[in-house]
Amino acid sequence: MTETARPNQGISAYRWLKRDILRGDFAPGEKLRMHSLRERYDLGTGPLREALSQLVAEHLVVAISQRGYRVAAMSLDEMHDIYDARSQVEGLVIELAIARGDDNWEANIIAHQHTLSKVVDLSSPEEVLSVWDERHKAFHNAIAEGCGSRHLMQARASLFDQAERYRHLWLRETVFSTEALDNKRREHADLVEVLLARDTARAVPMVRAHLQTPIPIITQVLRDRSIA
Repeated sequence: MTETARPNQGISAYRWLKRDILRGDFAPGEKLRMHSLRERYDLGTGPLREALSQLVAEHLVVAISQRGYRVAAMSLDEMHDIYDARSQVEGLVIELAIARGDDNWEANIIAHQHTLSKVVDLSSPEEVLSVWDERHKAFHNAIAEGCGSRHLMQARASLFDQAERYRHLWLRETVFSTEALDNKRREHADLVEVLLARDTARAVPMVRAHLQTPIPIITQVLRDRSIA
């Protein structure tokens, strides 16, 4: 294997394994058997171990001494803690974005809001889930980027990754619903309105409440799966 091929395989292993954990293809607590992973991803042990080590650092996988790896557990306590931390950080980011964002920031928000609203034109349910999720992230990233802080954006991204498994439970329950998408579209329109008005007093609590709307649905799904 060439020196250039080795890191490329490691990156692929990381992306594919992380995607499947986030989507719930591997259950919380499930043992990740190396021979099964090699067959599933058609990759060698080296790239897979690199990927698993990186996912341990991201708290998505747990290393078991001398016994391999397991998918990290999920819990209501962890979910609430992550979502609270996310809403607090996002509130600060929004406050700074309103203070620092320029005309290009406003235009970028409007463009991403428009693109997100067009997801309803898609026909396949799986396509709706994938495209809506991608455009939804891009919309909120466009808002946050106005804060102008690389370190805050890194902290925000880390919390987003930790919330992803929980958020995907909510996505599965809501994104195929026309009513749910309509509600989200209205929330986004209201948020854009206060952002463009530079109304920090309304925008900060609004975005915090917006980020926490999935919590009741995620809580019910976790309880239905006997995850406390």
